[in-house]
Amino acid sequence: MRTNIIRVMLALAAVAAMVIASAPTSSHLTFAGQKPGAANELAGTSWKLVKFQGGDETTLVPDDGSKYTITFASNGRVSARVDCNRGSSTWKSSRANELQFGSWSRTSANCAPGSLHDKIVTEGANVRRYSIKDGHLFLSGMSAGGFYELEPLTTQKRHD
Repeated sequence: MRTNIIRVMLALAAVAAMVIASAPTSSHLTFAGQKPGAANELAGTSWKLVKFQGGDETTLVPDDGSKYTITFASNGRVSARVDCNRGSSTWKSSRANELQFGSWSRTSANCAPGSLHDKIVTEGANVRRYSIKDGHLFLSGMSAGGFYELEPLTTQKRHD
């Protein structure tokens, strides 16, 4: 169960930071047009959650997307922030649009009321597919349907 919680946390972290006005209206996304080996497009990228849309088309939007992030390192490691908790694991994509996570290690603080933490941790462990469309990352594959939408996480450079 702890592994599922960590997987969900990572997936939701990536999606929770983004909110998009032109999001798909259906909870079913088509993941086509990706070349084999396209997993490299995730390597070295960081994302924040825009929204989570459940299989019942309920949409959850974070109050602050930067509290829900995911980073895919080029070395096959992944790190995530899900509100007041952080987690890390491994990731790989053996086929186009396929996404697999290893066992997660994470912190287990109780987040403040209104947090999307519990929903993300519950649903995110089952993410199995990804797609990048119009610069946004979509994560799906959960048994109940639905998807996470994330946007690139940009950081401001410090000028000391």
